[in-house]
Amino acid sequence: MKKWIALFMGLLLVFSFTACGNTSPSNASQTESSAEEQETSQTETPTAATSATETSATETTEAEVSESELPSDLETEPETGKTLVVYFSATGNTEGAANYIAAATDADAFELEPKDPYTDADLDWTDDNSRVVYEHDNPDARDIELVAATVPDWESYDTVFIGYPIWWGIAAWPVDSFVKANDFTGKTVVPFCTSSSSGLGESGELLAELTGTGDWLEGKRFSSGVTEDAVQTWIEELGL
Repeated sequence: MKKWIALFMGLLLVFSFTACGNTSPSNASQTESSAEEQETSQTETPTAATSATETSATETTEAEVSESELPSDLETEPETGKTLVVYFSATGNTEGAANYIAAATDADAFELEPKDPYTDADLDWTDDNSRVVYEHDNPDARDIELVAATVPDWESYDTVFIGYPIWWGIAAWPVDSFVKANDFTGKTVVPFCTSSSSGLGESGELLAELTGTGDWLEGKRFSSGVTEDAVQTWIEELGL
């Protein structure tokens, strides 16, 4: 009897071990599968985030490039339609008239200065040996070199007043050097002069012939002691 009981207990133990052995591989397989799924999920998530980051960076770079490629002239428009008063003044009379014109038209002013300035003795037209008399009698000597014959930002000016004293019925010749050095195409040019008695004469027309460009108006002669009111009235009559 005891032998049968022992044999029965042995068989029971064998069946128990067999059941455990069959269950363990299944659990291990499920554990490994779960681990693989976790690794796959973790691997795929950073890949999606990286893709989104790269797309955002690409879009930012394209926006920056697009902005950098904008033409610079769209950012700052050059100023045009300005007025300039250019003048040569031997004794200060023309300078006074020029300043009045500049104030009345809100214009820039540009003084023509000979590199070899005229002295009071040079300007004595009653002295046959003076510089101006010599230059008048010798036209080749009238090519006066200026400190500056061109104006910065010249293209921005649409209207140019040109002033000078009258010498022997024509414009003082230092002005010739400026007129010949510049292109007045597309500009309205208004000559004006100062004198004690002489009129404007053909001085404006002669200057226009020297350059051959620009729309030259008739111009105005002022007395040596011209007043600001007189200049203001003339500017209003021009209607520029």
